[in-house]
Amino acid sequence: MTEAIRKSVKDKAADPTLRRHLLRLIRQLARGDCAITAGEAGEVRLVGAEERTYPEAVIAQARSLGLAQLGDGRIAASAAASSFLRRALMAGEEAFVEQHGEIVVTSAEIEGARQPVRRNLAESPLGVIARMKDRDGKPFLPAEALEAGERLLADFTRGQLQPRVTASWEPRLATRAKGTAGGQADIADSAISARNRFSRAVEAMGPELSGVAVDVCCFAKGLETVERERQWPARSAKLMLRTALLALARHYAPPAPAKRRQNHHWGAEDYRPVL
Repeated sequence: MTEAIRKSVKDKAADPTLRRHLLRLIRQLARGDCAITAGEAGEVRLVGAEERTYPEAVIAQARSLGLAQLGDGRIAASAAASSFLRRALMAGEEAFVEQHGEIVVTSAEIEGARQPVRRNLAESPLGVIARMKDRDGKPFLPAEALEAGERLLADFTRGQLQPRVTASWEPRLATRAKGTAGGQADIADSAISARNRFSRAVEAMGPELSGVAVDVCCFAKGLETVERERQWPARSAKLMLRTALLALARHYAPPAPAKRRQNHHWGAEDYRPVL
């Protein structure tokens, strides 16, 4: 690699066009090694499953990063190329989320301990509602209501309550004897526990409030969709949802019972109670 190409790689390391060429090169080499020949000024031609041309700086960068190997007029991907592609894909997904989502850092209970987590508020209708403010500028949904909705969704998912819309290609359990009952007997204990928690949560909210909470939190329906399906007035679904989630939060974290006041009787110094 000449000094001019080395300088070009350094100057263009942050160039998005150069990076796109690099990713395209590694993807091509992942399908098999290619013959490499000189092309027009400043370019090289790779011939393999398909024929492409790349700038010399891209080939130099791939070699400097240890992603490509040259030998006998051919170029091949190195062992580090596959992990590079995986990291590039993950970085691309993360960049998309950063651009189109609303990422906040909050805390969540994981394995019995509170840990910081990154949450995308734009990935669900509940997250969109969490960004709303009331007249005083405070969050429309309190933190405990938001956590209750996410906990309801977690039990809904763990309980495998989402209706299946496609055919199941999973093999049947071979351990089930002929003539024995299936259904709930084939569900893991963790899923059964999640279903029981979900049922108790729905009962705690009551039939008047549980429907809107399940529609928004579990089935990811928007507020306008809920109002249209239930023929509710405009902007009423968010009030019903807030009431439902606050009731659910009290179910998950019941308030401490109020201390009962003891009755006192005031009497004279020589007072004796009547038996």
